[in-house]
Amino acid sequence: MERKAFLKHTFSALGIFAVAPIIKSCNKAGSALQSDSDNDSMGQGSGTASSVAADTSCTVTPSEIEGPFPTHSPASYIRSDIRKGDGIGTTLTSVITIVNVNDNCAALENVYVDIWHCDVNGDYSEYGDTQMQSNNYTNLHWLRGRQQTDSNGQVKFISIFPGWYQGRATHIHAHIFDQSGNTLLVTQIAFDDDLCKTVNTSGSGYGYTKGMSGYTYNNADNVFSDGFTKELSAVTGSLSEGFQLSITIHVKA
Repeated sequence: MERKAFLKHTFSALGIFAVAPIIKSCNKAGSALQSDSDNDSMGQGSGTASSVAADTSCTVTPSEIEGPFPTHSPASYIRSDIRKGDGIGTTLTSVITIVNVNDNCAALENVYVDIWHCDVNGDYSEYGDTQMQSNNYTNLHWLRGRQQTDSNGQVKFISIFPGWYQGRATHIHAHIFDQSGNTLLVTQIAFDDDLCKTVNTSGSGYGYTKGMSGYTYNNADNVFSDGFTKELSAVTGSLSEGFQLSITIHVKA
């Protein structure tokens, strides 16, 4: 995957500044894609809901395609609260822990974690007129953020429970890189199918109005086709009180 442009960072006391976003990314075989939403035939829905246990072994978390729409700039993305501010969507507070498999999975301090995900409608900020959304949000930057891990290897983000779009299960994109701009891992965070079903069938009062017609479950999602237990988050809470997500991402550093 071409990352030379991304590695041209300027570091400052506030964090880092990177060059403009690279829209195209690569799949696991290295072929160019414009998005990661094309595994489902016109969103008819596929797969079945299943509950599985997350894999917590000390092995590297699977890498996934970067797309769609990575957060590469600006430096103002260094923030913990990445909500739109429109009050739509139930709050999701995510605590992400980064550990180093080359150090017996000890906490990894002072590395950067970028996350980005879609809104309740399945739309991403910064982009428009794609195969997955009709609205143009080119000049908006919501639901994107960057944080640096603390001594416990942790970062925290406040966002909303993501929506979904055709061909994909609910997910969050994550990019972990060191202070020199070297990529340690690009991955995605998965959600329990039954939880997503609950949110999308019971959450109309919070903006989740799409239901599950056309939804692609984890076991039919081509991004998670090699298994998703190492990318599965643990989520507690409720629509009314908000959700709390936790996950440990394993990298080699």
